[in-house]
Amino acid sequence: MSNLLNISSSPHVRSETSTKSIMYDVIIALLPATIFGIYNFGVKAAVLIATCIVACVLTEYIWQKAMKLPLTVSDGSAALTGLLLALNLSSTFPVWMAILGSVFAILIVKQLFGGLGQNFMNPALGARCFLMVSFAGRMTSFTYDGVTGATPLAIIKNGDKAASVAELLGAGGDQAVTSVRNMFLGNIAGTIGETSALALLLGAAYLLAKKIISWRIPVCYIATFAIFVLLFGGRGLDVTYLAAELFGGGLMLGAFFMATDYVTSPITPRGQVVFGILLGILTGVFRIFGASAEGVSYAIIISNLLVPLIEKVTIPVPFGKEGIKDGK
Repeated sequence: MSNLLNISSSPHVRSETSTKSIMYDVIIALLPATIFGIYNFGVKAAVLIATCIVACVLTEYIWQKAMKLPLTVSDGSAALTGLLLALNLSSTFPVWMAILGSVFAILIVKQLFGGLGQNFMNPALGARCFLMVSFAGRMTSFTYDGVTGATPLAIIKNGDKAASVAELLGAGGDQAVTSVRNMFLGNIAGTIGETSALALLLGAAYLLAKKIISWRIPVCYIATFAIFVLLFGGRGLDVTYLAAELFGGGLMLGAFFMATDYVTSPITPRGQVVFGILLGILTGVFRIFGASAEGVSYAIIISNLLVPLIEKVTIPVPFGKEGIKDGK
């Protein structure tokens, strides 16, 4: 009988997974996009990536030392924030601005709210939006093959609605290679880490295989956005247009690597579905009806703020209970 009933105190479910292992798994998953970004944009991209990582780690270390808090830089969360921030920047972005953004991400968004697990939005995205507001011109300046030009999404958004997407993407000439195929592979202008959908999908497959992330948020996000684009994009069932919207910009980077952040996304299965659908709708609204060709960062941050409400209405009812009434 003793072999059948082994009574012990909770927790009863144990796992080798830790915060540190999760952070480093995400960093590993980002390596394909990081390596391709350095290959695509050269030494400047490598310098910017190293700068953001070092600035984030140092900011967290100095703050925790000054405040006499436990040191957590070894868990990889600060390094991951720096990497994500760098991948969201243009390779020509000034180094001092990148350092400012790194300090903002760690100090303002993360540490002042209590550190890892207490921040209400993704630190890297919070810093990106801060830099976008502060230095909009530099944040939207992209260079490819030594020539400054618009991103494919910007070309499509600002192009003639009567022209086909293929014609618009071919209108870049020598400024940039803007075919949908190259948008998938990454031979286009854009931020360091967002250009290659293929590299990002390889990293996403690693995270899904390791069960670091669930399929619910990214799949619901991308599927909802695709439906929104087909309904309101103004180009009907144009597969080329849909592919360009899916592969262009920060959608893949945001869907798999930032929207799935444990701290700022719902933990309930239904909540994750709702969260993904909300992300898809907001991104569609910003891209189709907004002034900018992007919208992923703002969609994720706004959805982050709504996570407590989403979890409140999607929390599972305890087994054997009909629900909570009158706060009891």
